[in-house]
Formats: sequence, C-alpha cells, structure tokens
Amino acid sequence: MHSLGRIIGIGLVAAAAITTAACGSDTDSTSSPSTSAAGNSASTGLECTADDVKVSGGFGETPKITIPDTCDAPKTLITKDLVVGTGPGAVAGQPLTMNYELVTWSDKQVLDSSFQRGKPFGLTLGTGQVIQGWDEGLIGVQQGTRRLLIVPPNLGYGEGGNGVAPNETLVFVTDAVQVGR
Repeated sequence: MHSLGRIIGIGLVAAAAITTAACGSDTDSTSSPSTSAAGNSASTGLECTADDVKVSGGFGETPKITIPDTCDAPKTLITKDLVVGTGPGAVAGQPLTMNYELVTWSDKQVLDSSFQRGKPFGLTLGTGQVIQGWDEGLIGVQQGTRRLLIVPPNLGYGEGGNGVAPNETLVFVTDAVQVGR
C-alpha cells in the first residue's frame, strides 16, 4: 500500500503508513461468458457507462460506490461530474488538493480512501505525480466538484503491482477540495 500511495503522490506517503490498505449498448454479444482482465467477473459483452456506476453521498462525505454486474469495465477513461463546483477549471501544472475513494472493479472493494484517513491529498496536475487517469481525468475540475473517474488499466497500474491486480480497472470518486493556491 505504501507503494500505491507513492505513485498516487508524495503527499500520501505519510498517510499510507497507516496501511489502509458506465452499461452502454453494444451490438456485439458473446455466446458464452468469459473472465474479465482482472479475473473475477463474467463478461456481458456490454461496456458500462458512468451512469451505470452508482455513487451516494455528497461533496465532503465518504462516498458509497456501487459497481454493476450487468456490464463490463469500460476500456476508455470515463469522467462524470456528480457535483459541479465553481471557479476556474484546473489546468496542467496547477496544484490540487483532493479527497478520493478508490474501488477496484474486479472485486468491488475499497482499496484506498483519503476520506477514511481524514486527510486530503495534494498533487500538481499533469506532472506525472499520479496515474495518467488522474492527470487526464482531473483537467478542468473546479473547486467543490465531486467527479467520478473510471480508469482503464492502461491509464492506471497496467500489469499491476502496488496492491492492484493486473489489468485492474479503477473507480475513483474525487472531491476537489482546493484548485490552485
């Protein structure tokens, strides 16, 4: 877990010592179930959309994330603002202070949460301090925004490691506590 925190960002390393630890229609269907890349669920042949992933709780509250069994993990980065903030949108090179909850697609379990630690996470957007899915998915986020990020493996941890299964899709709910200084 310490390594996961290091990849997500330098500001999380100290907190990581605690060791906490959407369905669109697709015309192509499969005739028999197959195993997903992360290994735990059967393929439906339909890719999920942001609307298929359910999130409860408001900005500043620990979210509850529900991943459906009725569709497959998306293969591209998906973002959706669940609560819209105010002010200018974040740009590359800008500091952000974020809270987040991470649920892994394959087992639908919380893997990491700054909400649960009670300490937001600081980063500089677009500088490689975090996974590519964050560097791309948080562009334009405004202070006070709650944003859903569904990050495919190629924009997350790829072949795995750092507490994440190989080819795992990551589902984050992020709260933009501060955008800029």
